[in-house]
Amino acid sequence: MDLLITNARPMGAEPADILIRDGRIAAIGPDLAAPGVAVEDAGGRIAIPGLVDAHTHLDKSLLGWPWYVNAVGPRLIDKIDNERAVKKAYGLDPHLQSMRQVLQSMAFGTTLIRSHVDVDTEQGLAAIEGVMRTRQALAGQVEIQIVAFPQSGQMPRPGTAELLDEALAMGADLIGGIDPCAMEKDPKGHLDTVFALSQKHGKPIDIHLHEPGELGAFSMEMIFERTRALGMSSRVAVSHAFCLGFGDWQRTQGLIDTCAELDIPILTTAPASRDVPMVLRVTGAGVRMGAGNDGFRDTWGPYGDGDMLERAMFVGMRNNLRRDDELAVAMDICTTMGARAIDVADHALTVGGRGDLVLVEGETVAEAISIRKPRKLVVATGRVTARDGATLTAVP
Repeated sequence: MDLLITNARPMGAEPADILIRDGRIAAIGPDLAAPGVAVEDAGGRIAIPGLVDAHTHLDKSLLGWPWYVNAVGPRLIDKIDNERAVKKAYGLDPHLQSMRQVLQSMAFGTTLIRSHVDVDTEQGLAAIEGVMRTRQALAGQVEIQIVAFPQSGQMPRPGTAELLDEALAMGADLIGGIDPCAMEKDPKGHLDTVFALSQKHGKPIDIHLHEPGELGAFSMEMIFERTRALGMSSRVAVSHAFCLGFGDWQRTQGLIDTCAELDIPILTTAPASRDVPMVLRVTGAGVRMGAGNDGFRDTWGPYGDGDMLERAMFVGMRNNLRRDDELAVAMDICTTMGARAIDVADHALTVGGRGDLVLVEGETVAEAISIRKPRKLVVATGRVTARDGATLTAVP
């Protein structure tokens, strides 16, 4: 857990050494001395904090399987029903699939992950159990937060709430929710259950909100109402939040301002196909913001490989970020601010911060996002976990 990295450029600044002791950054400066400590030469590369995938689905990946031919219908429920059928037909092992995805993400420099993991009345808690095995197997190399997530809906599937309750009792870190109106068809019943489970177990909330426009705004306001009434400021996050990107900017600004008031972070995947919350508006209002890969190489879509540096590029492209200082915001959303958005406060290249960092190629942070070359070194709490684009742990 002790490591000295020499000749690095923290966030593209002047060369410095970075000393990590007991998994924490102990010093940053020129010509640091640490007798007996292992040394890695950064070779003048940029050091950034470990990348943060703040929204993914580790139990859904088809990595390691032959190419999946996608012929799924356009509705959300089509994709959900198809995925459930494919998981059953393939006999997918959620531990094996999540191991493959996590290790691939680690090779790109991810050291912190929040994963929504399916809980439903057909597969029960098998996915939760599988991802928990992965979390245990990779402890010390990557931190994984698990959200007990009713992907198939809670209200239309009696018994799901009881399974979510059990998942939280066995160690899931958060309770999830999904589209209170469009998916659940009972916004009051769904949100009452989600918030009640949160209160019972003392665990935070992260709700998928794909609903667009005024429908999504209505659901957001119901989330605000419960957050305020239960004193849960800073304990509720909203993923996707497409409604924050629709055309009535005065309306959406009011929603964004309320997110700031209640400290509700927004977690985006910056998709090209939907209205999305614009990051400079959201972060400019003081709202914590993170980004994630969502699913990749699964039954939902063929795109992506788990590289959060690529996701920083997508955030930049989707938000028309062109200046170097703007791209620094995209990098922050995928590193330090992204960690704060999922309640990890010390994930930064500062003395006292977590000893998580990645060495990336480029003259500047903006160029590193642009060229996205293989990562020379990945370090998690002072431990080297990947080198030259490959993890030190073998991929199953």
